[in-house]
Amino acid sequence: MMSSAGNRVPESPLKLMHRVYKYILPEVNIELRKLRRLAVQIPDPELRTQALQSMDSKKFHCQGGAIYAAMNLDERYVLIPLIVALQTISDYLDNLCDRSTSLDPDDFRLLHQSMLDAVDPSAPLQDYYALRQERNDGGYLHHLVNLCQHCVSMLPSYAAVQPHVTELVGLYSDLQVYKHIRKELREEQLLTWWNKYAGQFPDLYWNEFAAATGSTLGMFMLFAAASEDHLRLEDAEAIKNIYFPHVCSLHIMLDYLIDQEEDRAGGDLNFCHYYDSQHQLVERIATIVNRAREDVTKLPAASFHRLIIEGLLALYLSDPKVRTQSDVQAASRKLMKKSPLTRLFFWVNSIWIRRQQD
Repeated sequence: MMSSAGNRVPESPLKLMHRVYKYILPEVNIELRKLRRLAVQIPDPELRTQALQSMDSKKFHCQGGAIYAAMNLDERYVLIPLIVALQTISDYLDNLCDRSTSLDPDDFRLLHQSMLDAVDPSAPLQDYYALRQERNDGGYLHHLVNLCQHCVSMLPSYAAVQPHVTELVGLYSDLQVYKHIRKELREEQLLTWWNKYAGQFPDLYWNEFAAATGSTLGMFMLFAAASEDHLRLEDAEAIKNIYFPHVCSLHIMLDYLIDQEEDRAGGDLNFCHYYDSQHQLVERIATIVNRAREDVTKLPAASFHRLIIEGLLALYLSDPKVRTQSDVQAASRKLMKKSPLTRLFFWVNSIWIRRQQD
């Protein structure tokens, strides 16, 4: 898949983690420091608070997403700024909607138009705050959108993946609107939305589809694919269909699994709360794990994508939140049962990386 022998996709845990420690994590930190310097200057105190908190509490989203730059180190100078910028938009807007002074779906839709514009290099900038009270961010969101547009325009095969990236960002935006509106409307809107797609994904429950739309991994994989010359249109479509829905659903279901306690306390929607029992929850996540593993065997450098799946399990199930929730701890034990050595390797690395951030 790669032309340079030194730039081949890493298909062993040791080679991948070597790239992560030597290149990915340091360069993600550089990008986040640049964005933080802009965020601290945001004039509106609420927007400034949410921008900074999103970086502090969700830094690992950028670190995890940027692993896709390890597929093509020669292009990491485009891929890492792009992934960090788009993930930062996602995390910032999620904070704005979660802790919003608004419950207006049109406001949420307009905010997330920034993500759609970010992945379209020809899109003009808009006033994304036009429907909310807090509006003066000193150009912070426009900077993030411009940075993404600049980076995608530098990817040699972006034209092949752009329709699929736009589709995934559109689904992500839909989810963010429906899950943040008034609580009594959320489930009804989500189920109505699911009815449009149920026929395409007969093996998923509605909450598992919704979880899949909340993942940015499919977008990042498409960026990595677009960093190669001459990507064929049919290959771009195949990549999207391999990552969405199962790999994407696994990503977000694990995120919700470990957040159950704090979501109950905050009255927030959690997609793990829609099963009949804890046993069914674990069985469904295990099924999604297996489907994701089967799907990625169709990709070149399939071992790399298998490492991503095992890394997701290790990252989330090693989270300190697991130890404080007996149900989640029990679920974690079942999901980690018969753990391959690869997953245990990532488990240890996940714990070590977290300690460096404390």
